[in-house]
Amino acid sequence: MIAAVTDSKRPGPKRKPAAPRRGLTRALAEVIDGVTKPIFRKRGLAEGAVATEWERIVGPVIARHSLPERIAYAPQKGAGGTLHLRVDAGAVALELQHLEPQLIERVNGYFGYRAVDRVTLIQGPLPPRRDDDRPDPRPLRPEEERALAGELDRVTDPELRAALEGLGRTMRGRRTKADGDL
Repeated sequence: MIAAVTDSKRPGPKRKPAAPRRGLTRALAEVIDGVTKPIFRKRGLAEGAVATEWERIVGPVIARHSLPERIAYAPQKGAGGTLHLRVDAGAVALELQHLEPQLIERVNGYFGYRAVDRVTLIQGPLPPRRDDDRPDPRPLRPEEERALAGELDRVTDPELRAALEGLGRTMRGRRTKADGDL
């Protein structure tokens, strides 16, 4: 008969010591960078900010009609790449060809070094914008109007009152499935 021998004093598998808890909250942007960086690098956007900050870099008009796909660098070279830019219409592509020097200047100015030397335009559809998909808030019912007015009675600053009233209307007027929306 073989008996199992257990030695409670024998150490188990070695474990890494637990990382000290910070106890501090961290900004989402600080945490998400570690998640998104490998994805952007795989897509040729090692500088992920070119995708996430595109509207800030080029302005709302150009951003509405274009989307950076990747930046291709020559082997062994980390600067002076080619920005591959998808545009949604031929007229926009023609305009961006004329604005290429300014576009390159804006991108490089944003990064603080010569990240891009040239731009290649690819004409094709852009993914739908998320902000276009949001429905307008529904009109408030009379009892909701009275409740909102009652909550804002103590606010004396007219600008603050108008801002809070707009926020209140939007929050209370959000459409739900009960309102008949999908």
